[in-house]
Amino acid sequence: MRFQFLKDNQDKYNIKKACKTLNISRSGFYEYLQRKPSKRAIENEVLSQHIKRIFEEHKGRYGAKRISVSLEKEGVSANHKRVGRLMRAMGLYAKGTRYRYKYYHKTTNNEDRPNLLNQVFDAEEKNQIWTGDITYIHTKRGYLYLAVFLDIYSRRVVGWSMERHMKESLVIQAFLQAYGREKPKNGLIVHTDQGSQYTGESFRSVLKTCGAIHSNSRKGNPYDNAMMESFYRTLKRELVQGANFDTPEQAQKQIFEYIELYYNTKRIHSALGYLSPAQFETQQLVL
Repeated sequence: MRFQFLKDNQDKYNIKKACKTLNISRSGFYEYLQRKPSKRAIENEVLSQHIKRIFEEHKGRYGAKRISVSLEKEGVSANHKRVGRLMRAMGLYAKGTRYRYKYYHKTTNNEDRPNLLNQVFDAEEKNQIWTGDITYIHTKRGYLYLAVFLDIYSRRVVGWSMERHMKESLVIQAFLQAYGREKPKNGLIVHTDQGSQYTGESFRSVLKTCGAIHSNSRKGNPYDNAMMESFYRTLKRELVQGANFDTPEQAQKQIFEYIELYYNTKRIHSALGYLSPAQFETQQLVL
C-alpha cells in the first residue's frame, strides 16, 4: 500500500525523504516501479477499454449486465461482476443507478483514504508519524470530549484539545496545537480513524496546508489505531477510573495535569526502555 501510494504521488514528493517518512527502502520502491504487471492486470486493462467503448456507445444507458452480454456477442467473455468492478474503478455508472450512493463511503475509503501504517507503529525519528483519536470523559454534569495526537516515535502527546462537543474544530485545535509546538517538516503522516471529524473537508484542508499526509484506519478496526487505544486505556485506568468528576471543568484541569505534568515527563514506558517520552527524546538527541 505504501509503495503504491508513493508511486501515485511521486511527482509531489522528494523520493528520498518520502521513503524515509513512509519507512520503506528506496531500492524496494524502485524495484516495485520496475515490476511487470500480472497477466490479470493486463487483461483488465484491455477489458476496461472495451467496457468504456460500449458504455459511451450507448450513452451511459448500459450497466454491467448489458455490457457483459454485449461483450459476449463480440466474442469477449467477462462475468458481469468483473465488468461491474472495472466500471466502478473507472467511475462509470449507468443512468439511474444508485450504486454510487449506496457504496459511496466504501469506494471513497479505497481510493482516497489509504491506510499507510497497516498496524506497523514504528518511526525512526520524532515528528514522522502522529496518530490521533477522540474519547469521552463522564462527569456528573455532562461529558467532556478529549482529542489527542501522539508521536509514534516517543509516545509523547504532542497536541490535545478538550471541549463539551465533538465538532470538527475539536480535532483541528488539537492538531494545530501539535503543529505549532513541533513545526514538523512536510511529509508528516497523520493517522486517524474515519470519524466524520477527521474525514471532513476542514480537517483535511488543514493537513494539506501543513504539508501532512492523511492515513486512515479501516472502518470498524480498532487494531489499526492500537497505540491511541492503548493511550486512552492508560488514561482512564490511571486517572479517570474512580475519579467521579463533578464537572467537565474539573476533569479538564486534571487531564491537563496528567498529560503535561506526568504522562509526557515522568511516566515510564516499557517500549521506551522504561523512560518517559521526554527522557527518551532527550536521550536520542545525545546519542
